[in-house]
Amino acid sequence: MIELIGQIQPVELLIYLATGAVAGILAGLLGVGGGLFIVPVLLLILPQVGIDSTHLLTIAIATSLATIVFTSISSVRAHHKKGAVIWNKFFWLSPGLVIGAWLGAFVADWLSKEHLTLFFGCAVILIGLQMFLGKQPERASSPKKAAYAIAGVFIGTVSSMIGIGGGSLSVPLLHHWNTSMVKAVATSAAGGLPIAMAGTIGFIVSGWNQENLPSLSSGYVYWPAAFGIVISSVFFAPIGAHWAHIVPAKKLKKFFAIFLVAIGIKVLIG
Repeated sequence: MIELIGQIQPVELLIYLATGAVAGILAGLLGVGGGLFIVPVLLLILPQVGIDSTHLLTIAIATSLATIVFTSISSVRAHHKKGAVIWNKFFWLSPGLVIGAWLGAFVADWLSKEHLTLFFGCAVILIGLQMFLGKQPERASSPKKAAYAIAGVFIGTVSSMIGIGGGSLSVPLLHHWNTSMVKAVATSAAGGLPIAMAGTIGFIVSGWNQENLPSLSSGYVYWPAAFGIVISSVFFAPIGAHWAHIVPAKKLKKFFAIFLVAIGIKVLIG
């Protein structure tokens, strides 16, 4: 890892570290996955370091998922220590999450650049609108295990295709299925790990023989950006969690939601 970082230009490394710091703070402060911030920033940064536009969005999505593999581990441990993860629901969701995330990586690779851009932009706009409105579905009784598996496939597929850990989708669903909000967030955080792992592996395999990919990458995963972001995000997430008790996070969440809608629109028209 040290050898890899040594091959990154200092300015480039600083940008990745700054991105990871902001993503970590947002994750701790607002309870949103860093992927919603990381992917848009990578779309701006990667062309500046010479990455071809042909696979730009796919590389940004895959690299974001790779960072979530590392950051979600510490998040899951913290939630588990507080006894907030409902592990039986996690295991009911996980097979679908893994299948969906793996499938999502190959669907993203199969889609044309234009169609993937359209899907990403629309998904980010919808997530931003839901976050801004702050509405949660009404509580209902928990369904059978098969429903969790089916939902997991959908959540995993969409999350993998836009480079997130799935919290924006799984938290409202778990809350709807008679899970308290705290435990829904914790269980969703645990679900981000199988999504990130399966999605990352899927993007590595699907992009293995692709041309015009940058050096120091495995398939679509660009490791210099991934490791640079992880290094700082792991340290800054606890700071964000601490600030959550001081800063008016609800107002900041609305600003971030507006940012997401703006990014989605920019991706669609750009």
